[in-house]
Amino acid sequence: MLALAAAIAFAFLLLPIVALFLRVAPNDLIGGLGSEEVRDALLVSLKTSAIAHVIVLLVGTPVAYLLGTRSFRGRGLLITLIELPLVLPPAVAGIGLLAAFGRRGLLGDELEALGVRIPFTQTAVVLAIVFVASPFYVRQAIAAFASVDRTLLDASRTLGSGPARTFRRVALPLAAGGLAAGSSLAFARGLGEFGATILFAGSFPGVTRTAPLAIYAELDRSFDSALALGALLVVVSVVVLVAVKALTSWTLFGWTSPSPSAPSTSS
Repeated sequence: MLALAAAIAFAFLLLPIVALFLRVAPNDLIGGLGSEEVRDALLVSLKTSAIAHVIVLLVGTPVAYLLGTRSFRGRGLLITLIELPLVLPPAVAGIGLLAAFGRRGLLGDELEALGVRIPFTQTAVVLAIVFVASPFYVRQAIAAFASVDRTLLDASRTLGSGPARTFRRVALPLAAGGLAAGSSLAFARGLGEFGATILFAGSFPGVTRTAPLAIYAELDRSFDSALALGALLVVVSVVVLVAVKALTSWTLFGWTSPSPSAPSTSS
């Protein structure tokens, strides 16, 4: 019974992908890369997703470490606020970002005084991706840090390591697997972002039109072309996700590998 349920679930998940590639010839995939519009959309997607991902990692990791290893009043509320974008419709996220950073938004006057324009620029694409993708990483990172044995952290501090060294030499290596998984999930979510982006950044070719937006635009002109672009995005996404997961794991394990001078936690 369990095997049947698993088979049905996998079949349901794989069917749209299989159907997509059955309708697209290999030559169409290669030909898609020859289109300047397709190349621009892919470059915008990869560029904005990469920048957003770096922001998510740099900001989300220390936040997750704090929430995963400390108990304090308001912790549950903070975690709930971090998770809120997960349940918001993408359209609400886009409208909210406009209400915050738009010309008539909460920060509109201040940004205009500084000569900063965010909506309908690549910066808007990056912010939209950070908003919708960061909870996928932070939630996983909180769980990863929470699973680290507290006695090891305490032992590191007892042996003379400061908070930063304990974080780098003890917490990060032990949580690296969970951090890599969360990183991959966040990057995947960012690469496929659509709703918040189209409302907050628009769909301007070569500027804010990401690959998902290009598929939507192509759908009005040619269903077959949209299929080819969709299949191409699947291939690119798989390659990029594998690379991101490998790079994240290598970086985490490389940066956090013990050095001869690291204090030992053994007696």
